[in-house]
Amino acid sequence: QVQLVESGGGLVQAGDSLRLSCTASGRTFSSYAMGWVRQAPGKEREFVAAISWSGGHTYYGDSVKGRFTISRDNNKNTVYLQMNSLKPEDTAVYYCAADPRRYLVTTTADFGSWGQGTQVTVSS
Repeated sequence: QVQLVESGGGLVQAGDSLRLSCTASGRTFSSYAMGWVRQAPGKEREFVAAISWSGGHTYYGDSVKGRFTISRDNNKNTVYLQMNSLKPEDTAVYYCAADPRRYLVTTTADFGSWGQGTQVTVSS
């Protein structure tokens, strides 16, 4: 069981950067695969990024590859999403997500736990 709380969202201009944070509570954080999923108004959930138990492997959605970087600090029970070169189409609610059994999640449907989300808005 894990509880996830996101922070760091906000309003920025195209080309700017943001860093999202997700702090987890509960036991055995280091054994959870973690990731980020986003959802824009009226759109389906979209996979953004994921990271394995110890941070050794990462996976990114095609739309963010090369611009976003996921990382984790297990000593702080925190996963991060560094978002560079933001585009208006990145505007969405960003959710932190976790799975306790897989070493790396590569599809939205495989995440078992979700945070409440943080809003990212990118103006043109």
